[in-house]
Amino acid sequence: MAQIKYSGKTDIGLKRKNNEDSLVINPGLGFCLVADGMGGAAAGDLASRIFALTSESTFADFKGQSEKETVKKVQKSFYLSNQKILEHVNENPLHKGMGCTAELLAFFDEGFVLGHMGDSRTYRFSSGKLEQLTTDHSFVQDQIDQGLITPAEARTHHLRNLIMRAVGVKEDISLDLLRGKVSAGDLFLLCSDGLTDMVDDLHIEKILARNDSLTSKNEQLIEMAKSLGGKDNITVVLASINPDNHIFP
Repeated sequence: MAQIKYSGKTDIGLKRKNNEDSLVINPGLGFCLVADGMGGAAAGDLASRIFALTSESTFADFKGQSEKETVKKVQKSFYLSNQKILEHVNENPLHKGMGCTAELLAFFDEGFVLGHMGDSRTYRFSSGKLEQLTTDHSFVQDQIDQGLITPAEARTHHLRNLIMRAVGVKEDISLDLLRGKVSAGDLFLLCSDGLTDMVDDLHIEKILARNDSLTSKNEQLIEMAKSLGGKDNITVVLASINPDNHIFP
C-alpha cells in the first residue's frame, strides 16, 4: 500500500451550539471518513458517531490488499450504519429524523475506494488542479443537473440544505461507490458542507496548492470558512499520497 499522510480537524463553527460532525483517521488500516449528522434535536450528532464507530469496527481486520475486499468493507460500513441508526430510531421515537451524510475513503494496494452519500464531499487535488469526485445528493444539485438553476444560484437557494440521500433515513440505501488509481503527490480532501457552503472550489484549490503542511492546510480551510460566516460545523480530512513513494510513478 502507498505511504499516506493524514490530517483531520473538526470545528463547531460560529453559529451552531453543538458539533454534529464526526471524523475518523486510521493510518494503520488505510481509511478515513467524515460524517455530518442531520436532525439537530433529533440526535444528528449520534447518527454521525454511529457511522464512525460502525466503520471503525468494520475495518478492524482490514488488510488493504485487494479492491474487492475494500469495496466490501466500504459497503458494509454504510449498510450496517444505516441499519443501526434505523434500529435506534425505532427504539427512541423522539429521535425520528436523525441521519447523516458520509464520505468513507479506503486505500488498497493499487488505488482507492470511496463511498458517498449526501452533500458532504470528496475532492482530489492532483497536478495543481482540484477535482470534485463526488456529486451532491441534494435538491439544488438535481436542479442544476436539469439546467433549472446555476451553481451560483444554488449557493443561496432557500432549499440548498434539502438532502435527497442520507444514512439512516430509509431501509434501502443508494450508495455512490467510486474507485480509482492513486498517483504520487495526490491529495484527497473529505469535508462536510460546512466548508463548501462557505468556501468555493477556487479558494480551496489555492490553499491546497500551497507548500504548507497538511495540518496547516486543514486549519487554513477551516479558518476561511469561519471568516466567511461559519454557519455550520466544519470538518476537513486530508490524505496525501507520499510523493516519494516508489510504488507509484
